[in-house]
Amino acid sequence: MNMKFDFESAEKSLEGLVSRTPTLFSADLTERIGSDVYLKPENLQVTGSFKIRGAANRMVTLTEEEKARGVITASSGNHGKAVAYMASRMSIPATICVPGWIDPLKYKDMEANGARILLIGETYDEADRQAHELKKRESLTFIHPFDDPLVIAGQGTVGLEVIRDIPNLSEILIPLSGGGLAGGIACAIKTAGSIAMVTAVSADQATVMLESIKSGGPVEMKDNNTLASALLGGIGLDNRYSFNLVRNYVDRHLTVSEKDIAMAMDYAARELHMVVEGGGAVALAAILTKDWNSENPGKPIAIVLSGGNVSSDYFMM
Repeated sequence: MNMKFDFESAEKSLEGLVSRTPTLFSADLTERIGSDVYLKPENLQVTGSFKIRGAANRMVTLTEEEKARGVITASSGNHGKAVAYMASRMSIPATICVPGWIDPLKYKDMEANGARILLIGETYDEADRQAHELKKRESLTFIHPFDDPLVIAGQGTVGLEVIRDIPNLSEILIPLSGGGLAGGIACAIKTAGSIAMVTAVSADQATVMLESIKSGGPVEMKDNNTLASALLGGIGLDNRYSFNLVRNYVDRHLTVSEKDIAMAMDYAARELHMVVEGGGAVALAAILTKDWNSENPGKPIAIVLSGGNVSSDYFMM
């Protein structure tokens, strides 16, 4: 067992709080690429994304004093939804600092769960800085979106479920942002003995973790306009965990364009009959691109669909 990231304990803590999402075989994708392709639809998860796994695993450890004072976080949407949902369920005051470009749907969902929502600046990093200032000023507990061992352990449970369903898994493709999901899954499956290749997929307009890996340490980048807004935001110049997990456990990196992401969202709606948001669709987009190639042709591949929180207005454009 990995002493810092206890994935098995996280699974037990999450029982009754999150869904054990299915692993779905895709006949169409299998025919397209010549390998058995499976989907891990975290877009069907409680609150519509994998983020509930990490938030819940962290928040169940709060002391009574911490619960009384309340929690705070910064979010581009899905993590904030998860924290607000858990806070409502646990009767904890919650404050969510969000950038001005946040998806209105995600904003409304957080508000509906009773959280105090603060619109801060035009970048995730500005919202994050304000959240840390308020944390100190109001003695709140910060629930990190990705760079926390308990959050990472919760998010990594996705990987344990996949390798139980597909013992001979050869590759798993995972959306990459702050690294909690990709690093958590990679660490979870490899410490469990899986030899599957881990491929992290970034939107080419949201590559802060990828650029950080290339630079040898965390870097800051501006937030761009992208369909994959859930993947925006920095990883923190003081990043302690997720950067090293991605650097040490992810085997390869791919990027996809805005056109690729739009195509994947459309494909998910038409062929999979599922709503998948831009950030949640980047791994699917990688499979659908013309230059896709598998390192292990003919062997099973899994694709993580990490979220499905997108306004219906998108599909009416």
